Amino acid sequence: MENRLYQELCKAVGESNVLLEEPMCKHTTFKVGGNATYFVTPESAEGVKRTVELCTKSQTPYYIVGNGSNLLVSDEGFSGVILQIYGKMNDCEMTEGKIKAQAGALLTKVANQISKEGYTGMEFAVGIPGTVGGAVAMNAGAYGGEIKDVITSALVMTKDGELIRLNKEELKLGYRSSAVMEQEYIVLEAEFELEKGEAEEIQAICDKNTKARVEKQPLEYPSAGSTFKRPEGYFAGKLIMDAGLRGFTVGGAQVSEKHCGFVINKGNATAKDVADLITQVQEKVQETFGVTLETEVKMIGFK
Repeated sequence: MENRLYQELCKAVGESNVLLEEPMCKHTTFKVGGNATYFVTPESAEGVKRTVELCTKSQTPYYIVGNGSNLLVSDEGFSGVILQIYGKMNDCEMTEGKIKAQAGALLTKVANQISKEGYTGMEFAVGIPGTVGGAVAMNAGAYGGEIKDVITSALVMTKDGELIRLNKEELKLGYRSSAVMEQEYIVLEAEFELEKGEAEEIQAICDKNTKARVEKQPLEYPSAGSTFKRPEGYFAGKLIMDAGLRGFTVGGAQVSEKHCGFVINKGNATAKDVADLITQVQEKVQETFGVTLETEVKMIGFK
């Protein structure tokens, strides 16, 4: 079955877009993770559809990823198909503040482009490392702004392979949540609309946000960004710090001393190190403050 699926995937998306036993440490910002049995990088919506159909037909597990900026893959890897929408589906068109971007485009590049053109509203996204698809799925946000503030619609694929366009209301964008996540849709494209602003003011906000990221976040180490969701009424980083966990280490994984909301790969960490550290942080915060920390990072391949 494995050889047959490989051949069918190659036929569906092209042999150059299918890799066998691909190390996921090469495709996640944590720089950890075992091999994916199949690693598929479609170049079109049709390629995505064909891949999903083959997985469904052969009852092979599959998982959609962007650039791996919010993902932890186990050391055992993923037994199935990793379908990456990034790089090869990254077209971006802009006309008078209206942007149409494919899901594989990097959000920070889109934000930078639109900001430099003098349109305001996406300054918050400068520096967010994810793709447009991932950003829509989780309603990415920072510095007081969120995707829901600027998006007008998204083209998604249902589990049945149907293409539908959802408007902002239909996307149900909430805090790190959306109809995309609820219904397991696949984002293929998103449209945004921004207003004209003062170029100097826009650039000043972008520079301020970039400076804040550099000063406050451990960008010098591999990580998946903010590890935990913000508990209602609290800040995850402060809870972790107040629990005495600044710099707490498990193997090569560490609670960042610079920002306790980040778990970093200090050097040669394994996925198990990261996962164990996350679990221990959750237990300590629960025990100390009675607050449950939910992970923002997605974990796959773990038993």
